[in-house]
Amino acid sequence: MFLLTNCTNRGTLNSTNYCKKLKLNCKNKKQNIIFKTSRGNFEVQLDGENYPVTVANFISNVRKSIYANKNFYKIINYPQVKVIHSGVYSENIFNNENLNLNVIQKSLPLEIKLKKGREPIYNKQFKDLSKISEIKMIFENGSLAMVKSGERKSSSTEFFFVTNKFPELDGRYSVFGKVVKGFEVLEKIDKKDLIYEIKISD
Repeated sequence: MFLLTNCTNRGTLNSTNYCKKLKLNCKNKKQNIIFKTSRGNFEVQLDGENYPVTVANFISNVRKSIYANKNFYKIINYPQVKVIHSGVYSENIFNNENLNLNVIQKSLPLEIKLKKGREPIYNKQFKDLSKISEIKMIFENGSLAMVKSGERKSSSTEFFFVTNKFPELDGRYSVFGKVVKGFEVLEKIDKKDLIYEIKISD
């Protein structure tokens, strides 16, 4: 099993090296996927151009079908926004003897892209409001992000959607996709609803 260690050389903190070390195919640019759920289908566009590591890992998980027949296990209803969690707890992944652990990561570097930067910034949260305004993807209607597994790391297998803007979370999570079709289906998702399948669109 590959475990990502702390990099002491700042030159190694780029997407090319992370993709190589994590054995991910980071050639995806804009990639659409379809969530087939017990409430209906909705389509998400993943931004592999600006979030290459996070998107490549997610697509890798989809190809391994780890999300098939998984439920939306946590729903948080705030007055203005609904937060919908799904995926696989990392401890459940690594206790499953049917999966090849050599190709599933325990965690990912937190990946955030600024509008003017050429490369995403890794392992760093943004709390300064002036910097948050420069982030490429913030939380808005239908945003998809990875759950955090530490201050500077994302889960490799757990994700969540939001149904509206959620500025309190901006700069703290890797937002790497957005619902582009079937948003009304996402809004209806409730706890225990199932993901039957996630299909990569042609």
